[in-house]
Amino acid sequence: MRIRFAKMQGQGNDFVVIDGVRQAVALTPERIRALADRHFGVGFDQLLVVEKPASPENDFRYRIWNGDGGEVEQCGNGARCFARFVLDEGLTAKHEIRVETAGGVIRPRVEASGQVTVDMGEPRFRPEDVPFAADAPSLVYPLSVAGRVVEVSVDMGKPVYSGAEKVDGIEVAIVSIGNPHAVQVVPDVATAPVTTQGPRLERHPHFPNGVNAGYLQVVDRHRIRLRVWERGAGETLSCGTGACAAVVTAIERKLADSPVQVETRGGTLTISWKGGDNPVIMKGPAQAVFEGALELEER
Repeated sequence: MRIRFAKMQGQGNDFVVIDGVRQAVALTPERIRALADRHFGVGFDQLLVVEKPASPENDFRYRIWNGDGGEVEQCGNGARCFARFVLDEGLTAKHEIRVETAGGVIRPRVEASGQVTVDMGEPRFRPEDVPFAADAPSLVYPLSVAGRVVEVSVDMGKPVYSGAEKVDGIEVAIVSIGNPHAVQVVPDVATAPVTTQGPRLERHPHFPNGVNAGYLQVVDRHRIRLRVWERGAGETLSCGTGACAAVVTAIERKLADSPVQVETRGGTLTISWKGGDNPVIMKGPAQAVFEGALELEER
């Protein structure tokens, strides 16, 4: 089976995007993990597939898989790349589209500048909407994060693993941007325990579907810095929904005012939110990197 694809990136968060409208696509978790391998496959943080919508009032359906083969609900940087892809590929002539996702309908718009603005919908805070196990709704929650911390060294060219059980007492804001996020405010993202605590928080038993762990540093009322450990992908250079969750958290905690510039390791996103039931608006770049074809074994 031969499938054409595009490699795209948004702020260094990279994707393989496949047109599932004009060609048949058969994917399995094993195939996805093989394609995600940066040495033996194409390499990506997430795989995006364009499909026909279930409802005639929408333009497309958008499905997302992480590099570990697990399907997820939403991806903000991917949404911008999706919008550029369907326009550039001639799948639509519209610059603003309605797209179905497992996390709800989103509305990306490709601007004349080439930037993409996405209406990500309203944030959800109720624990059952995340989902998150909590006795009662709150702005922030104390959480005990336990698990094995793994340090990797190299001995004769082979990785040697060592570590010990560790328990961190933290305070997190919980929010859904179509997918689950746990956001901590930290003094400095450069020293935040993203790669050690992030994997433990991702699999915390209070999150039945796992969680994206965000580490937020406030610079001023309109600027923050952010690092995110993503479910099934590890730390990425940027996370669009993570940026939305961080800004919503900062505004709710009265640490920032809309609009907010979110500085990630891959670049800067602009996030706006008026509070309450208003939608979160994300704006940033989306770029095509190259095109290619995949040869998949018939099954």
